[in-house]
Amino acid sequence: MARRYDTNDATDRVTGLREAASAVRRGELVVLPTDTVYGIGADAFSSEAVADLLEAKGRGRNMPTPVLIGSPNTLHGLVTDFSELAWELVDAFWPGALTLVARHQPSLQWDLGDTRGTVAVRMPLHPVAIELLTEVGPMAVSSANLTGHPAPEDCDSAQEMLGDSVSVYLDGGPTPGNVPSSIVDVTREVPLLLRAGAITADELRKVVPDLEVAN
Repeated sequence: MARRYDTNDATDRVTGLREAASAVRRGELVVLPTDTVYGIGADAFSSEAVADLLEAKGRGRNMPTPVLIGSPNTLHGLVTDFSELAWELVDAFWPGALTLVARHQPSLQWDLGDTRGTVAVRMPLHPVAIELLTEVGPMAVSSANLTGHPAPEDCDSAQEMLGDSVSVYLDGGPTPGNVPSSIVDVTREVPLLLRAGAITADELRKVVPDLEVAN
């Protein structure tokens, strides 16, 4: 039976975050608010939990799960060949709606799907998300919807779709917007905008003037 906590209530928030952290450590799924839409998350280093996440969404391994982190410093243990331009993007837009595709450390024991040696990573601008990520470490997080359905902007919508496949729902009220994060590939010499989202190409070019845009 899924449990749900109102993170706008001080007591419920403390209990909910504690229960969500315990659930993640047990390899279970949680739903959490972010600065874009609600996400369904699991321990990024539990291949079974990530597989459960993909199954709950009805999503294949060909669409790997992004990773959310609670601090830019966490990047040092996750990625390699991270360029100066990539760090400048982090400094300018994190926490926020920018996902960076980077090469992950080959020594990492995780299975996020068919990533081909890369990871899509982001630090969200949401206090509940950051608090949970700070407590449990990197989480595999995807939008909390069934594949093919709209990404949820409130906890009700997420729970209607995902039900008891999720152990803990953290209800932070409506999210600030439903525009997804922008995705930039920083594995290349010149960063490439793969998906224009909440941060426009013009905004990104203030930091990376030569930014290329995928067709």
